[in-house]
Amino acid sequence: MRKDILAGFISATMGLGAVALIAPANAAPEVPYAEGQIMVEFREPEVAADVLRRHGLEKGPRIGSTDALLIGVPEGKEAKLVDALSRNPAVEYAELDHLVTPATDDEYFARQYALQNDGQSFTNTNGDISVAEGTADADVDAVEAWSVTTGSGVKVAVLDSGVANDNNDITPKVAARANFTRGESGDDNYGHGTHMAGSVSATADNTEGVAGVCPGCQILDGKVLNDSGVGSSSSLANGINWSVNNGAKVINMSLGVRASRTLESAVNNAWNNGVVLVAAAGNGGNQTKIYPGAYPNVIAVAATDNKDAKASFSTYGAGWVDVAAPGVNVYSTFPNHTFVLGTQNNRSMGYDVGNGTSVSSAIVAATAALAWSSDPGATHTSVRAEVESTADKIAGTGTYWAHGRVNAGSVVK
Repeated sequence: MRKDILAGFISATMGLGAVALIAPANAAPEVPYAEGQIMVEFREPEVAADVLRRHGLEKGPRIGSTDALLIGVPEGKEAKLVDALSRNPAVEYAELDHLVTPATDDEYFARQYALQNDGQSFTNTNGDISVAEGTADADVDAVEAWSVTTGSGVKVAVLDSGVANDNNDITPKVAARANFTRGESGDDNYGHGTHMAGSVSATADNTEGVAGVCPGCQILDGKVLNDSGVGSSSSLANGINWSVNNGAKVINMSLGVRASRTLESAVNNAWNNGVVLVAAAGNGGNQTKIYPGAYPNVIAVAATDNKDAKASFSTYGAGWVDVAAPGVNVYSTFPNHTFVLGTQNNRSMGYDVGNGTSVSSAIVAATAALAWSSDPGATHTSVRAEVESTADKIAGTGTYWAHGRVNAGSVVK
């Protein structure tokens, strides 16, 4: 990708505060797809090589659990070849590979209103953000849930920019790692993924840092966003398939992309394999759908603040957004090394606040994991139903989202 395009795209994803997800409709780059590759599914797989050869192309690898192939093409010819292949009767579909972006006694636990809201106010580590007094119990009742279960080793896949190798509050929770980006290290040099993983499963009661909503959960670290916070539909689809194959009970996707038949196939395959999928609704402040959140087999999550009000930036829409969770000034883990979000936003390393439906999605994913761990007979359908049906009804239900703000204390048995 050209550096000028990438720079503009990175700035677009920064959004509000330390962590934010921006839907493609908000600020798309000049070329909003991965250059040099397209995704193609054939009705007749045996003729794929011949069809591609006529266009000067070769067969590529299968994308995750889908029937689509990732085909290398000359840069600048992506749209033309998609159009040409789409007209061939042997082709089910051809599409661009659109870019994906990021829409106790623990030291900072008192700042974690999302887990335990006593109406507290606080100032963040740098002293540059003061959080006003909140509304008591405008939280997900994580502490109440812990009296029943803390996660029991349930695996939650965090498909994001990676999880830092140097934050002792979250690094030990990573059970497996895989890198689906091009030419990047497996570490998190962007920051977003580490913040999400910490919201899911940071260690509780270790006298340092923060606690995750599901501190007894394990993390599957699937790096689908590169060190600039950019990925592709195919990398995300591959990450979903890897998560299923490695025993994920829940997949969190704090990111957004345009609709893709390949991605939807990967989502449906995961759901049909018994996995609960959760994704951010986006930070557009409107009702524009983003994916994978808008797919029926994904729980789409909006953001609330410490007064249980809809976050001003949160995308909404009762017709497709399912639940909400705290997403404003939420404390969590960051890498202890230099990372893009920290550099661009002058954030401290190790721990800090983040904003966005990205954070809300991670909290809901952790809540779903607690539901799994508390019920030996649970299924993906029962877990999703429990997360949605036990959500607290707050102002906005029926207008902003279909259910309420999730309550971890109510989902555990």
